[in-house]
Amino acid sequence: MTGKFITFEGSEGSGKSTQAALVLDYLKSKKMPVTLLREPGGVKISENIRKLLLDVNNTGMGDECETLLYMAARAQMVKEVLEPQLKKGQIILCDRFLDSTIAYQGYGNGIDIKTIEQLGLFATKGLSPDLTVLFDIPPEKGLSRAGDKKDRIESRSLEYHKRVRHGYLDLSKQYPARIKVIKVDADKEEIFKKVKLYIDALLGL
Repeated sequence: MTGKFITFEGSEGSGKSTQAALVLDYLKSKKMPVTLLREPGGVKISENIRKLLLDVNNTGMGDECETLLYMAARAQMVKEVLEPQLKKGQIILCDRFLDSTIAYQGYGNGIDIKTIEQLGLFATKGLSPDLTVLFDIPPEKGLSRAGDKKDRIESRSLEYHKRVRHGYLDLSKQYPARIKVIKVDADKEEIFKKVKLYIDALLGL
């Protein structure tokens, strides 16, 4: 792989999508070959799976089904975009990746982490981010920022979202070279300055 793969992680309302878009604009201004994807989604099949996963009416969806649907969406995005574009030297930015499944379905729902990791290796063909920026925010604050119209995942209990945050912070301790934690305690411009330091270091800018 000649390209670079950068992921943005965080709980609801952490501002990761905003920061991913700012990084996209920044790298475009530098004339870098860059693409922004989101999970679940990024390609047509995966976007259709996203609708199933986030639909509040799908109340009967089991934890195992949910986990496998996230992996299916990821596998299709890897096949269609991530793998071929990285081979071409593209910089890929992705709003969520495998860490999300470990945090939300593993720590959040109680699905076995080792099982998720094994499924993840299969779905991603072993691809791992070169850099993950994790935006850490207390779930109470994050959920209030997410607004009133919540999707199926956002609608879950505060205790669930606390487990998700704990999962993310656990992952950051396991993979400190890859996962860089940024506290969401300033405005988006100040936070972007911190993000930019990690991006510049990775890409040699």
